[in-house]
Amino acid sequence: MRQEQEIDRLKDFKLKQNTKMLGENLEQHCEIMYNQYGRTAFPNAKFYKDNDAKSGSKGDYIYEEYDENDTLILSIMFEMKNEQVITATKHKNEDFFKKLDKDRETKGCEYAILVSMLEQNNELYNDITKVWDYDNMYVVRPQHFLTTINLLRIGCIKSHQYKIELESERNRSVDIKNFEANVELVKNAFGRNYKLADDKFNKAIEEIDKSIDLFNKIKNNLIMSGNNLRLANGKLEGLDIKKLSKGNETIQKLI
Repeated sequence: MRQEQEIDRLKDFKLKQNTKMLGENLEQHCEIMYNQYGRTAFPNAKFYKDNDAKSGSKGDYIYEEYDENDTLILSIMFEMKNEQVITATKHKNEDFFKKLDKDRETKGCEYAILVSMLEQNNELYNDITKVWDYDNMYVVRPQHFLTTINLLRIGCIKSHQYKIELESERNRSVDIKNFEANVELVKNAFGRNYKLADDKFNKAIEEIDKSIDLFNKIKNNLIMSGNNLRLANGKLEGLDIKKLSKGNETIQKLI
């Protein structure tokens, strides 16, 4: 009789615990926990009810966290499941994995978390449990609800920072490459312009040299012409009537 009473007491304890914080109120319990602690701990995040069933299915809650530039760095699809102790049909956590994964993909979330009070006696689920058959899926007890969010966000924030740093390095590398490319363009353009200018300069020098040669020839011709004129003038000054009439008997008779 005493043993039966103890069993009834434990059942009543679990049932009251479920009634208080789980069962249909599990979602409410998690929401209250988030409002009490999560809003302060995760100021750049949103935690809201998934009411979009256009795809034919929906989860329970969605968590989204953004950086200071309003870029999404973490998103989680939540499903809350509990089963009262006296329920005849016992569900297993794995019964909900496929639907949860589909909801995660449909809503574009990176992670999926099943907050579960199912399989109370299965020690596998008494901690934060990774579901290896699905991408980024975990099963947690309600007491690990906020802890799991925080663990995931720490990893995602670090990953996001690495991505930003990597992108910054890539942009810096691109900037350097662009600068070097621009320098090469300037050098090539200058080289082409220099060659054109150099060719024109050399041609101009050649033309000047040709002009100088021509002027020198003209100068020499003018000098020679001047000399010839002076000789002619000297000869002209030495002439008189007698010299001019020499050998001319007619002119000689006249003189």
